[in-house]
Amino acid sequence: MIISVKKMAKEKEEVVLITKDGIRHDGRKKDDLRDISFQVGVLDRADGSALITWGRNKILAAVYGPRELHPKHMALPDRALIRCEYRMATFSVPDRKSPAPKRREREISKILAEALEPSIFNYLYPRSVIDVYINVLQADGGTRCAAIAVASLALADAGIPLKDLVVGCAAGNLYDQAVLDLDDVEDKEGQGDMPLAYLPHIDEIVLLQSDGVFSPDLYKTALDMLIPACKKIYKLQRDALKSKYSQITEEVADASGKEAKSKEKAKKEPAKPAKDGKKEAKKKTDDKKEKPGEKAAKKKKFSKKSDKKIDDEKKSSAKKEKDDKK
Repeated sequence: MIISVKKMAKEKEEVVLITKDGIRHDGRKKDDLRDISFQVGVLDRADGSALITWGRNKILAAVYGPRELHPKHMALPDRALIRCEYRMATFSVPDRKSPAPKRREREISKILAEALEPSIFNYLYPRSVIDVYINVLQADGGTRCAAIAVASLALADAGIPLKDLVVGCAAGNLYDQAVLDLDDVEDKEGQGDMPLAYLPHIDEIVLLQSDGVFSPDLYKTALDMLIPACKKIYKLQRDALKSKYSQITEEVADASGKEAKSKEKAKKEPAKPAKDGKKEAKKKTDDKKEKPGEKAAKKKKFSKKSDKKIDDEKKSSAKKEKDDKK
């Protein structure tokens, strides 16, 4: 057991997070992002939803509202309340996480609400609430920034008026070198972390945090790396929204095209005149009506049958009387 622990410790020591040439442990350069993809409208029952895959991070966001706020004393008279809930699934990390919300989750929930609020025209919905639920299904560093990006996309999918989409990204200090988009290993072993949320169209920073040690030059270098990275992510967000609504427009166009074809077909087919229809209906009713001769014949036949029946009854009664006399 001691030997295996030593081997594990040696392997951990041998992992080089970044080389002198600036190549990181996963093969990325200093300013490289992990693979990012967005899916919009993944939940039918939510007003808006989105899923982000950022490296090995998988985060789902759902938006409900604007809707009536309960309890009502929390309502704001001049704007909507933005309420965020950031939660990590118990299976999102290698060691099972407790289902109870931790202090970190509460802190991130507050930060997310503050980062998203400047992008929303919340004055349009006074005394209401917009609920944003963020569930981290798989975590691998940088979940805070990924959560901001996916939550903003879910708000757009819900049809809530926005000034701009919010983009989140982080840079860090890795052995006195500024690197972009830290994963879990780099986040734990690095000397600093700087998450940023940005509105690219307005060119406004809505969140900037710093944890760890940064020299003034390193801080400026990290910030200069973050802005272009946010613009790249912003393009991916817009493409995801466009792809969803282009599919909807195609479906609507197909449906309207089919409807137009059916109408044209109906116009080309010769319509039957109304008189013929009346004649056919009259013919059917005439067929159903009995002719006067047929009715008299039926009556005669019935009367003959009834006379025969009476004669038979008389004969049988006379025979019975004779038998009784004897």
